[in-house]
Amino acid sequence: MEATARAWRRLVRQALPGPWNVRAYVSEIAAMLGIGAVAAWPEAAWTAGTAAAVGVGALAAALYVLRRGLPGAVLVASAVSTAVWPGCAPLLMCASWSAGRRLERPRSLIVAFTTTLAFMPAVSWWNRPDPRAVDTVVLLDVTCFFTLVLLPALVGRYQAQRRTLLVTLQERHDQLLRERIMVARQARLRERHRIAQDMHDSLGHQLTLVAVQAGALEMDRGLAETHRAAVRLLRQAAVAAMGELRQVVGVLHDGSGAESSGGIGDVERLVDSTRQVGTRVGFRRTGQERSLSAATGQAAYRVVQEALTNAHKHAAGAAVEVALHYEPDALVVEVVNMPPPLPSAAAVPVSGSQGLAGLRERARLVGGMVRARPTEDGGFRVAGVLPYEATGSAEPDDDAWLNGVSSANLGPPGSARPLSYTRHRAYGWTLAVMVGATAAALTAMGLFLVL
Repeated sequence: MEATARAWRRLVRQALPGPWNVRAYVSEIAAMLGIGAVAAWPEAAWTAGTAAAVGVGALAAALYVLRRGLPGAVLVASAVSTAVWPGCAPLLMCASWSAGRRLERPRSLIVAFTTTLAFMPAVSWWNRPDPRAVDTVVLLDVTCFFTLVLLPALVGRYQAQRRTLLVTLQERHDQLLRERIMVARQARLRERHRIAQDMHDSLGHQLTLVAVQAGALEMDRGLAETHRAAVRLLRQAAVAAMGELRQVVGVLHDGSGAESSGGIGDVERLVDSTRQVGTRVGFRRTGQERSLSAATGQAAYRVVQEALTNAHKHAAGAAVEVALHYEPDALVVEVVNMPPPLPSAAAVPVSGSQGLAGLRERARLVGGMVRARPTEDGGFRVAGVLPYEATGSAEPDDDAWLNGVSSANLGPPGSARPLSYTRHRAYGWTLAVMVGATAAALTAMGLFLVL
């Protein structure tokens, strides 16, 4: 029983192939009713047989529905039906168009159309056995074959080949776009490699010299202990900068997007190292700690680092407060420095505000934002709001760009088609109108000769 049900479902899927949607259901039902009504009307008008007319209409409607899954068989059956009931001529045109569009193998096409050409005169003569009218029947059926079968099949074949050509051209276009993206990526990787090499050659040597000279100065016995501690911190800073430079160079070399050093776990270490140079720095956390993405943790670390650096430059000796607030939907990083002690003997270093601009860009790339402004008491406040999961991207999304270009070329369903598609569609409709007019003329000529 189950095997029979599976075989039945397989037969139904073969006879009624998809896809099926609301629009397909409506169009198929409307066309089926129209074909059935056209086929049944001559029988009801000429023979006055209601049952026969209903049977002919049901047969025509069933053959129309099956034309997609069984194009060859429906073509032969429609030809036989047209030879017996002339009202099935529209069904024959639809079946021949479907067969020309869906039968791709030359052998299947030859068998289907040769069988149709052989059956039409035979069935017509058998339905009206008159030896004196053999030549007339053959002439009329051959004319109907060329007009109602062959020409619609050529139109269907043309539309199928046009669709195949457009799909092939679109695939070729997408392939060229992918190749173009690959070339752009290779160029970007080569440029990264060149930048990495320049950074390593120019900055690496200078940082190494700073670290070596600071180490030698640290060993000088004539330095006081406070100066020795400052030189030690200078050497450690140079070594740390060299390590970060190596990691940045590695990112530029491989282009993998790996994160450089510095994360949310290193903020407290950064605060401790700042305290060692004599700056009063407070640190506190509020809220329930949550895991962060690597990009968000690095952005938080950079906010604190840049804010502490600016406090050293512009408010030397002022107290600084660093706070991490774990809010329900985002991490808030806040660094506030008090006004600098007066009088300030240190000259204010020249600043181009490039560090804050870089912070804003880094926060934007992870989906956050950074705000920096003076406080009412003369201090300065830097605050960043960063999502727990990074939502931005530092690299252009090539795949999204490719999909956008492809959808712009073809357009979504129901949108305006490109010019080439519209032109081909106009050619198809023109050919269909010419075929219809030729078929009508030849059919009228055949009927004139018969009558």
